[in-house]
Amino acid sequence: MSKNLPYATSASIPSFRLHSSSFNDGATLPPAQTSARFGVAGGKDESPQLSWGPVPEGTKSLAVTVFDPDAPGGGFWHWAAAGIPAGTGSLAAGAGSPDGGMLPAGAFQLKNDAGFSGYLGAAPPRGHGPHRYVVAVHALDVADLGLGAGAPSSKLGPKLDQHTLGRAVITGRFER
Repeated sequence: MSKNLPYATSASIPSFRLHSSSFNDGATLPPAQTSARFGVAGGKDESPQLSWGPVPEGTKSLAVTVFDPDAPGGGFWHWAAAGIPAGTGSLAAGAGSPDGGMLPAGAFQLKNDAGFSGYLGAAPPRGHGPHRYVVAVHALDVADLGLGAGAPSSKLGPKLDQHTLGRAVITGRFER
């Protein structure tokens, strides 16, 4: 397992393309992806638009995660969705709304570290410096990870370690 991420990273895990029309890889997150709930001016707590592919052969489902490895205490889960059908190639901006209504049939959200299912925008502590928001799409070799809707996102990392065929990653940055 990576020191900074809650799941293993390895050069032997194939990568695939991941793009967001919401922000560019390595760029500062726009207000839409920051947190109104945690007092960021202009924040909207809107999950980013994502498009990816092609996924590795044998992919049976996908998971999407957003993790801040720079948060105090060893990191913070901002979003996790699993059970995404393998043929899915994108998610619209806002798919991580707490009602999950924009996710594909069969997909579900886990609880983020703020305690609710859905996307929580960036909101690092003031003066803590820049934080990275690692957005990852995980291609999985199983259709069911054995976790249900509302399970804590922290339970997802070990499952990803066991079942990831490929992973695509982009990173946004934010500080206040």
